[in-house]
Amino acid sequence: MRFYESEAKQLLEKHRIPLVESRLLQTADEAAKAASEIGGPVILKAQAIAPGLAAASVKEASDPAGAKTAATELLGVDDGGRKPKGILVEARPAGEAEYSLSFTYDGTSKRPVVAAADMAGKIDDLGDSHPDRIVRRHFSALYPFSDYIAKELARSLELGGNDLKQMTRIVAGLARLFLKYDLADLDITSLVKLGNGKFIVRDVEADLEIEARHRQRPMLDELGFAKEDLRQVREPTPFELEGAKIDEEDLRGIISPIAEFDGNIGLVIGAGGGSLTLTDAVRKHGGRPANYAAIGGNPSVDKARRLTKLVLSKPGVDKIAVMSNVVSNTRADLVARGVIKGIIELGFEPADKILIFRVPGAWEADAAKILQKYGIEYCDRTVSISEAARRAVEKVG
Repeated sequence: MRFYESEAKQLLEKHRIPLVESRLLQTADEAAKAASEIGGPVILKAQAIAPGLAAASVKEASDPAGAKTAATELLGVDDGGRKPKGILVEARPAGEAEYSLSFTYDGTSKRPVVAAADMAGKIDDLGDSHPDRIVRRHFSALYPFSDYIAKELARSLELGGNDLKQMTRIVAGLARLFLKYDLADLDITSLVKLGNGKFIVRDVEADLEIEARHRQRPMLDELGFAKEDLRQVREPTPFELEGAKIDEEDLRGIISPIAEFDGNIGLVIGAGGGSLTLTDAVRKHGGRPANYAAIGGNPSVDKARRLTKLVLSKPGVDKIAVMSNVVSNTRADLVARGVIKGIIELGFEPADKILIFRVPGAWEADAAKILQKYGIEYCDRTVSISEAARRAVEKVG
């Protein structure tokens, strides 16, 4: 879940990370007034999250009149069908040096990692263009962050004296914030050392782990996140909002953000990245998915029931495929009971609506017995997900 930069900076300010002077405003006249009060050149940033807007959502202005013109243009930016959530007007002080920081998870080592460079920009991009300028340090997600790790990182950037102290304090503060709020990514793309020797953050990007939104509800409420706001790249449809509501109201298991398509095969799928593979497999074999709706984490019978009813109630959907990769912590029997119950409540025979059921996991023998009772084809893990998708598409014709 992407934060607007103004929201990310609220979190940083709360944790005493030094920031450039900035103001969030809603109109072009307010932007002009803010530019006058800040004085000197300013940068204006449309608060938008749709991809591909990096160039279109940022403008510079040298005076209040220029700020008003720039703000007028930025307020018209198309943010995936939404208007920008205001304009961030910021001072743009020159600095003696610039740095960048990035906090994320290393999929290979299975640990958080902080990377830094002695130049501005996104670490991912700098890693391609200037790999020799990147330094990294891993740290633990289980134990408190140690300032020593931050100090090691700062020393690797060849900082000393007061610069070393400031960088250590900033890196340590950001690492603790990253862990506290279950962030997936935290990127400081411009950390500037001013002429007076002070370090300040100019540009920041932050993303929250989508699965952590329930646990982080107090923080999200403080920032003004609506419960149904999943920060998708476009405005959610009523179908997608209802899926989010089901997940919000039942914390047993999880339904990842639902995406609505224009196909005719309803999907109740699971396994994280495997669910994307399953969706692609349906397309590969000529099928047209009606939705993406990954369910997992041992969902309740009721959660599976409500999701099934939602998918089957979508116009144009006549049948569903229930498929998953090997997910050992998900009880296949609970998924089976929920799916069947949802279909019966809609007034249909389960065998007429379920194309295939492939959910290898705990209690799968019990799931097989339940499905056999209703005449539903059940696949165990000896049938590949590609083959299961092929069979489902073949049945639809």
